[in-house]
Amino acid sequence: MSKILGFIGTGNMGSAIIGGVADKTDVINAYDIKKNENLKVHYKESIKSLVNDSDVVVFCVKPNMFETVLNEVKTADYKDKLFISIAAGITKDFIKQRLGNVKLVRVMPNLPLCVGEGMSVVSPDENLSDDDFASVKLIFESSGKMCVMSEDYINKAIAVNGSGPAYVFMFIEAMADALVKNGVDRKNSYTLAAQTVLGSAKMLLETNLHPGVLKDMVCSPAGTTIDAVIDLEKNGFRHSVMSAVQKCTEKAIEMSKK
Repeated sequence: MSKILGFIGTGNMGSAIIGGVADKTDVINAYDIKKNENLKVHYKESIKSLVNDSDVVVFCVKPNMFETVLNEVKTADYKDKLFISIAAGITKDFIKQRLGNVKLVRVMPNLPLCVGEGMSVVSPDENLSDDDFASVKLIFESSGKMCVMSEDYINKAIAVNGSGPAYVFMFIEAMADALVKNGVDRKNSYTLAAQTVLGSAKMLLETNLHPGVLKDMVCSPAGTTIDAVIDLEKNGFRHSVMSAVQKCTEKAIEMSKK
C-alpha cells in the first residue's frame, strides 16, 4: 500500500487494526498519550503532525474524546485526507459539521479483529474514489471480513457484530460451566465449547446452508440433541437473543442522537 496510514488512538481496537495491516504498508503513523511500544508505528508528537504526515487518518478514540480530537484535527492541513471513524454513536454528520465536507468512511468493527477474524460494517461516502475505497478494504479485510451498508443500518448491525462477541463469550462460558458441573476440567471445557462455536460458524459460512438446516443435521430422531433444543426453546433461548439484540439497537440509536 502506497498511502501513509495514521491512527489516532492505539488502544485495543486501534492496535488490532494496525496489527492486521502492518505488513501490507510501508509507513504507519500513530498518536496516543500512552504509546504501545509493541506496535510497528511512528508515533507523532501531536494530532496535527499526524494528520499532516498521513494520507488516511483512522479515528480509534472513545466517543467522549471525539470533540477534542476533531478540534486538534482542524489545526492541521486536513482537507484532502481520507478519514475513517470506528466510534460508536458518532455519525458522519457530526464529523462533517466540524470538519466540513471531507472524505469520510464510518466503520463498525469488532474485537475479533485482534485474532484476524473481525467483522466490520463499512459505510463510505457515495463519492469515495475507487482508490480510497481500496485503502478501506485493505485495512479491514486484513483482519477479517467486511460488508458495506448504508449508515442508517450501522446502529442495527452494531447489536450483532459490535456487541455480539459478548453474547458468544457468555454462551461459551455457560456451556463450559455445564461441562465443569459434570466433571470435565475447566481448560478442556473451554476448548470444547470454543472450538465447537468456531467450527459451527465456519461450517455455516462455507456451506451457505440455512442455520435451521444445519441444526436439523445435528438433531437425530429421538436423540440427545433434540431434547436439548426443546429445552432451549422452552426457556426462551431464541427470544432472549433477539430481545438482547433489540435492546442493544435501541441503545445505539439513543447514543447517536446525543
